[in-house]
Amino acid sequence: MAASIRLIHVACRDLGIDQDTRRALQERLTGKASLRDMSQRELELVLGALKDQGFRPRGGRRPAAPRADLRLIHVLWAELGTAGALDKPGRDGLNAFIRRRFGQSWSFVPADVDMLRDWQQIGDVIQALKAWADRAGIILDGEGKG
Repeated sequence: MAASIRLIHVACRDLGIDQDTRRALQERLTGKASLRDMSQRELELVLGALKDQGFRPRGGRRPAAPRADLRLIHVLWAELGTAGALDKPGRDGLNAFIRRRFGQSWSFVPADVDMLRDWQQIGDVIQALKAWADRAGIILDGEGKG
């Protein structure tokens, strides 16, 4: 059961779900606000709901993106997720955003953001994410200071 509890905490961190929101979800699903009070079946129910929201457990930590500009895309996406601006935080949501936003204008959209190699496409994604943050009133780290 301890492994399931840890995995729920990882899922919430990855999805940008705070403690109050997690407890409200747990209480809605199981009638219990505390993970420690739940049976294994109830923990799996909570984990299933988090998977429905986009969480995908990883076998291990995914290596960092191969380039600094690609890492910036991940950082910007995480900032949007932390601020609550995303319906689907996480890598799958980022890839879906890229396909939706650039699928018509680019001749080729890679299956995963880390496969981007064209510096102009990478710049387009970075600018789109910064503009989204600006529209949402999110001040990014290092922005607006000066």
